Amino acid sequence: METTAPAIFEIGFVLLVAAIAGWLARRAGLPAVLGYLATGLIMSPFTPGYVADRHQLQIFADVGVVLLLFEVGIELDLAELGRERGSLFWVAPLQTVLTGAISAAVGLLLGLRLGGAVLLGLCIALSSSVVVVNITRSRRRTTNAATDHVLLGWSVLQDVAGVMIAIVALIGLRLQATSGLEAVELVLLYVILVVIATGLLPRLLRQLHQEHDLFLIVSVAGALALAGVGARFFGIPLALAAFVSGLAISESREATEARERLLPFRDVFAVLFFVAIGALIDPGALRNGLGWLALLLGLLVVAKIVPTYLLARLGRLPGRPRQVAIGLGQIGEFSFVLATIGVSRQVIPGELYAAILFAVVVTIAASTLLVRLGYPRAPAARATS
Repeated sequence: METTAPAIFEIGFVLLVAAIAGWLARRAGLPAVLGYLATGLIMSPFTPGYVADRHQLQIFADVGVVLLLFEVGIELDLAELGRERGSLFWVAPLQTVLTGAISAAVGLLLGLRLGGAVLLGLCIALSSSVVVVNITRSRRRTTNAATDHVLLGWSVLQDVAGVMIAIVALIGLRLQATSGLEAVELVLLYVILVVIATGLLPRLLRQLHQEHDLFLIVSVAGALALAGVGARFFGIPLALAAFVSGLAISESREATEARERLLPFRDVFAVLFFVAIGALIDPGALRNGLGWLALLLGLLVVAKIVPTYLLARLGRLPGRPRQVAIGLGQIGEFSFVLATIGVSRQVIPGELYAAILFAVVVTIAASTLLVRLGYPRAPAARATS
């Protein structure tokens, strides 16, 4: 017990500092996520002062990203999306594909391999669901109800399109390294995983509907186990496997209750996930990655913000096209996951990885502040956080 005391103290200390930093960020009108990222940077080996155990943080951060993406998958209402007949249903996926294709083409021209270029394209194309929710619910929000609806719906459709593309690409990379028989086995195992997620887990949760403690345990265990199986056998990153698992049970009657039960655990572990991202940021590496950082910011404007604005106007979406474009104009948590995959598989250079980490911080702050310019603050009664 005494040997674990330092580890327990460190986790508690990190959470306390992150809570203070998150509160200060919100007081400044910024997302709490920036406070969590700053906490990681302060406690990283790249800055003077206290250095947290990165390996220990990473374990909790992995749990956090699994629960975060599992909850995002659960939250998606595929039936409602299927009933969507407005232009949002096609402009959001089109933006994701268009932004990804332009960015990937630029990456290929700069010498990236195909896998790295695709991952770069997805890093630019996908926005941060956490930041979009913050924009629509902040006390300082200036968006109206129509803009909020478009932002949230666009972000959801982005996630679906982007994650599906990422999974196909990653499975394709995995299959290239295997024989034909092994490829068939992987596909069959994937089908089994989907069947388990869509059939067994919802039924089990239904049986435990009245057993609140067991319901919570099975929900968390199901999220972690399904994500682990996807990562272990299919080479799908934990985060993406968790998203697919959540998506698989999103149509069950137990999805809403599972999400509500998971929220407290998700929030605590998600904080450690963002702290872990901050701890990876090396200010010294920025000197070698300035060119990549400039490229990322340029692509964000030219290949993402501008097309989003034009598509919002072309689709005659309700709300304010400029706020929609800027509100989606950041590089988010999915991008970090994809960039980490690229580095681990040696298809993304270290300088680009460092630039992506910096771009996450810069674009989250910029989009949160710029989206408010030129519009009066929304009535306080409608803001929830």
